[in-house]
Amino acid sequence: MQLRTLLELMLLIFPPKPSESFFCSWGGGPSQPDLFDPKDYIKKMHGQKVTPPIKDHQLRTGVEKFLALAPGVPVRPRGNCGMMISDLMPNLASVADDLCMLRAMQADSKSHPTATLQMHTGVITEARPSLGSWIGYGLGSENNNLPGFLTIHPQADVRTYGSGFLPASFQGTPLTVPKDNNTPAIKYLTDNESDDTKQRSRLKLLQGMNLRLLERYQRDTQMEGIISSFELAYRMQVATPELVDISAESKETLNLYGIGSGPTDRNGKACLLARRLSEAGVRFIQVTIDGWDHHGNIRSALPHSCKGSDQPVAALITDLKRRGMLDDTLVIWTGEFGRSPWSQDLSGTSPIATHGREHQQESFCTILAGAGVKPGITYGETDDFGFLPVAGKVHLHDLHATILHLLGLDHKRLTHRHAGRDFRLTDVYGRVVKEILA
Repeated sequence: MQLRTLLELMLLIFPPKPSESFFCSWGGGPSQPDLFDPKDYIKKMHGQKVTPPIKDHQLRTGVEKFLALAPGVPVRPRGNCGMMISDLMPNLASVADDLCMLRAMQADSKSHPTATLQMHTGVITEARPSLGSWIGYGLGSENNNLPGFLTIHPQADVRTYGSGFLPASFQGTPLTVPKDNNTPAIKYLTDNESDDTKQRSRLKLLQGMNLRLLERYQRDTQMEGIISSFELAYRMQVATPELVDISAESKETLNLYGIGSGPTDRNGKACLLARRLSEAGVRFIQVTIDGWDHHGNIRSALPHSCKGSDQPVAALITDLKRRGMLDDTLVIWTGEFGRSPWSQDLSGTSPIATHGREHQQESFCTILAGAGVKPGITYGETDDFGFLPVAGKVHLHDLHATILHLLGLDHKRLTHRHAGRDFRLTDVYGRVVKEILA
């Protein structure tokens, strides 16, 4: 029997066990040429016109000169694995041997709204269930007092954490990092005007009315979801306040995440909350870190974006590992797309030192770590420009299929019947990227 066939058979007999997962969305399109995938040819041709492998019918906004734009800061091999990571991310570089880098990712849209929607739901249009909703639907919850899916600093588009046609109980619960003890992390979680007895009485009356309505219609997934949500919200009033209170964490842990002041405070709190929620049994936690849309002056803007997220993101890996949680927790970091290797000059007259980069869905980078993923590897390669994949291409559908597999779910069998047919996260696409599986 061939080795590949044997591996596939073993994966069927011994599938990965269900785990918790973190999905960190770098909103805006992080620049992979500056951070993870530098090219010698682009560096050599910096400031000069290149002839890229781009089709003439594609829309070019400010890149018609095709001037090669080299990284502003060195990108070096890190760890024993030699993974390429920029000097702008020294903390991430320190955990390189725990990471799996996908360097030939591909999506279908060059527009932020549609690309972001595809990253979260698998499609560029419609209100389909989000990744976290599919995972909750497939695996259920580990804590009856908390939702199975929480999204911290969520995207403005509610579809990125919505349940679509799945029952409403599987949608993500939005959470914001509290600015102080008087600011609730989750809206409408507390009712300062009513005591517990009154709230319980109101809920009993409301649930009774909903149940009678449900009996009349026999089956209504939205109503079932509402009934379940009301009960969960009542239980969350007791469990959530303690979880979002990080005051009990040690000074060393707060310093690890960069919590206290400065550019790392907000994202550090978000990543620490994500770890606390995972420990409590929340199945899927989504963290959004915006600020990566660098169309202009990228050499001065990118360091600021990196400074606010490098330490918190690396701290999450370090913290999970030292607590013995990383082996059972899948961590994913990705943008909706990447940036072009040639410069973008929206004014048409500014010097290249102040140029930015255009969107690039043809190739970008995604980082995985933890449960079932090979640590310390870089998978995939792009051409000399850093534009098109030449080996190890991974489409977003493939990434979704692999994420579900690592959590113990078969993306082809995780379906829900809607409008007369069975739907799934990956639609009719997707393959598990077995080359990165431990």
